Amino acid sequence: MSEDGASEGDDERGDDRDAEQVVVAQGTFDVLHPGHLHYLRDAAEMGDHLVVIVARSENVTHKAKPVVPGPQRREMVAGLKPVDEARLGHTEDIFVPIEELDPAIIALGFDQHHDVAGIEAALADRDIDCEVRRASAYEPEYDDALLSTGRIVDRILDERA
Repeated sequence: MSEDGASEGDDERGDDRDAEQVVVAQGTFDVLHPGHLHYLRDAAEMGDHLVVIVARSENVTHKAKPVVPGPQRREMVAGLKPVDEARLGHTEDIFVPIEELDPAIIALGFDQHHDVAGIEAALADRDIDCEVRRASAYEPEYDDALLSTGRIVDRILDERA
């Protein structure tokens, strides 16, 4: 196992991955919930091989830092059925794994804060040719769904404090 949590040989493409349409999804995945699973199912349907990049805690600046350690979050994401490969993000440059993976598609979550035009511009600056798509919204078939890690944490604090 390498430092980023990927299995040995994950970057080798002698296994017909050249012919596969690689999709990259990314996120913090602090406390997994049905919205995460929906996002990753949607992303997996966009191509043939889904690689999920789990954000390193030090790179999470748009919300509270994750509670769960990065390697544990990566392990949990790797265990989800739609995911073919999961790895921790780069410590300094979020586009390094994108350059390594050379995906056909970057799948963004329905409500992720990322600016599609900004990502497309950064990809163009690095001569990375891939499409950026958003996953669909998750519409649970039950009431009281908690589709945010922050809401889950808030509920735990309210009910267990």
